[in-house]
Amino acid sequence: MVNVLANQAQQTAKEYVQSVYETVINRNQGESEFFQAVKEILDSLIPVIEANPHYITHSILERITEPERVVSFRVPWVDDNGKPQVNRGFRVQFNSALGPYKGGLRFHPSVNASIIKFLGFEQIFKNSLTGQPIGGGKGGSDFDPKGKSDNEIMRFTQSFMTELYRYIGPDVDVPAGDIGVGAREIGYMFGQYKRIRSGNEAGVLTGKGLLYGGSLGRTEATGYGCVYFVNEMLQAQGLSFEGSTVVVSGSGNVSTYAIEKAQQLGAKIVACSDSNGYIFDPEGIDLALVKQLKEVERKRISEYVKSRPAATYTEGCEGIWSVPCDIALPCATQNEIDEQAAAMLVKNGVKAIGEGANMPSTLAAIDVFLNNGVLFGPAKAANAGGVAVSSLEMSQNSMRLSWTFEEVDAKLHQIMRNIYRNSVEAAEKYGHPGNLVVGANIAGFVKVADAMIAQGVV
Repeated sequence: MVNVLANQAQQTAKEYVQSVYETVINRNQGESEFFQAVKEILDSLIPVIEANPHYITHSILERITEPERVVSFRVPWVDDNGKPQVNRGFRVQFNSALGPYKGGLRFHPSVNASIIKFLGFEQIFKNSLTGQPIGGGKGGSDFDPKGKSDNEIMRFTQSFMTELYRYIGPDVDVPAGDIGVGAREIGYMFGQYKRIRSGNEAGVLTGKGLLYGGSLGRTEATGYGCVYFVNEMLQAQGLSFEGSTVVVSGSGNVSTYAIEKAQQLGAKIVACSDSNGYIFDPEGIDLALVKQLKEVERKRISEYVKSRPAATYTEGCEGIWSVPCDIALPCATQNEIDEQAAAMLVKNGVKAIGEGANMPSTLAAIDVFLNNGVLFGPAKAANAGGVAVSSLEMSQNSMRLSWTFEEVDAKLHQIMRNIYRNSVEAAEKYGHPGNLVVGANIAGFVKVADAMIAQGVV
């Protein structure tokens, strides 16, 4: 009788999850990235729904998969030739059950409603995992900052903020950076916000410069946090970064500081990339050279081989996952590791994956890793360090204080350790020991779902 009831509860949970997923598909035609993010999370929630049927009674999944607000707007600006240009801007305010919306702004030609919604949906659970009082949101534009002058970027970001300011605030929605949005772009947007609002609400944006309310450690946070999380996974299995060979995709902010921290822990990084191709350096990546090329000179990663004769450059990014390594840190963009790339990594002996980017592995790739016993740190857990320190920046702004780098880094390290432990405990509690995808999703979901129930139908 007990088994029959258990089977019925499981079947009810599966049917509920499937019906919600079908509703998402019907309401959001063609938004494949959003579908992928929703499916990955909903499928892993079946055991917690089975054990807590009141989530069905309160229609939690129907409510949590529908954004509280979606804003789309025109962004007109004038290029250096005096020609008007038009881009599209977005802000998705997905869930505020735990606090003000929090999530980055992405400037990239690929940005559309599906991309922003998938990022915003993931952000709900990522932010919950940090233990900070922040909800989930995301935004951006299909504007491409690559090849633009500083003045063009300033004019675009000022136009973007002229519309966005209506929907954000320190206690409402606090954007930050993402792909294509760094300190320069944040600075221009903050200046325009102050001009419009006639005040200095430092907490309205995070990732600011240190001279006007930024936090030490924020630049390093996502990359460092990813490595801290992976190190927890490794240590639990008696492994470490010391002496390991590592491949890191990307060469932007996240990648750079993942490389830096992994090197500090004794790893040898042999490959990294940008959107044009990847470099392989058997002697180990010269991080100072990468920083000079990407952060100072704003050049392509292909220039690296001119100064490092043992290194090689390959056009195209996919081949980076054919480089043998012990640890892979995908830190570039979504779906950069597909099933074939995952199989290649496994064949070459990879032991651990830490997702520094948002959803860099396809669902099929994740299955390959899990089915082959590879330690897998999912993005919403492994790359939560950036938003965690953004929340710490908000705290410092509210208190009119500045913490030292060491203080911020210590808090970040503890947050990532807590995320790992909470994910492990949730996976074990709901019958999936060692599966951090399930564990992270459940640990993040339960807090948000319980807060939603406590606040009523809003």
